[in-house]
Amino acid sequence: MTDKQKNLITRTITGILFVAVMVAGFLKPHYMVVLFAIITGATIWEYSNLVSQVENVRTNRFISTVAGVYLFVATAALRLGIVEGFSVFVPYILTIIYLLIAELYMKNPNPINCWAYTMLAQMYIALPLSLINIIAFQVRPDGQLTIDMLLPLSIFIFLWTNDTGAYCTGSLLGRHKLFPRISPAKTWEGSIGGSILVVGVAALIGHLTNTEADPHQLSIIQWMGLGLTVSIFGTWGDLIESLFKRTLGIKDSGNILPGHGGMLDRFDSALLAIPAATVYLYSITLI
Repeated sequence: MTDKQKNLITRTITGILFVAVMVAGFLKPHYMVVLFAIITGATIWEYSNLVSQVENVRTNRFISTVAGVYLFVATAALRLGIVEGFSVFVPYILTIIYLLIAELYMKNPNPINCWAYTMLAQMYIALPLSLINIIAFQVRPDGQLTIDMLLPLSIFIFLWTNDTGAYCTGSLLGRHKLFPRISPAKTWEGSIGGSILVVGVAALIGHLTNTEADPHQLSIIQWMGLGLTVSIFGTWGDLIESLFKRTLGIKDSGNILPGHGGMLDRFDSALLAIPAATVYLYSITLI
């Protein structure tokens, strides 16, 4: 067996296990909260390791990771009604203040870079992943909590579909580079093909979930709009992480997932797709 075949088998097994764990995480609300709290922590920890390789950059990896995980858990607790009021975010705000003040005493030669990379972890990773709680746990105007695990799961279904469609279409028809400076392999044909496939899958989900007996809160057209939003912003999210890696001069963000790279490699698209989906759903007054 050649190395290429071994790598393909490794990628396939890892991919199947990854999808299985992700789908299982959306079976129950508390499963999702635990799973994504772990994902948030692991991703920030990996990110902090990467940026520590930049000259004159030092970040407090432990506190940054704890802060990001706390933001995710606090958002989940607030949306689930476990806690009430803004006070749940006070510890997080105090932590951010500490991370800023601490740089006064670290004597780093470039404190602005240290601040920038430290806060980027919160803005780029912790905040987007925390928004998945806004999508999954919706509070109606009358204060009633509605839990819809299909909505956050669908974001990842759309992202996986987009990747598959873009790869297949790009391999067969790809001629025009989408963003050669950052990702030479991506093509316009692949991107368009991925989006078309996602919209089709979104329409199918909308059809299956909008039965006369139990219609979903999203219509078929709204499902298609969500799919297109996730496809477009997911592609941008992938490109943003590619720019991040090129800036650092690395190929993969890590090796925690054999054959698939690191946590940032797996969730790069979601880091932009989740906020975009939140804004889209907010714009149609669902959340």
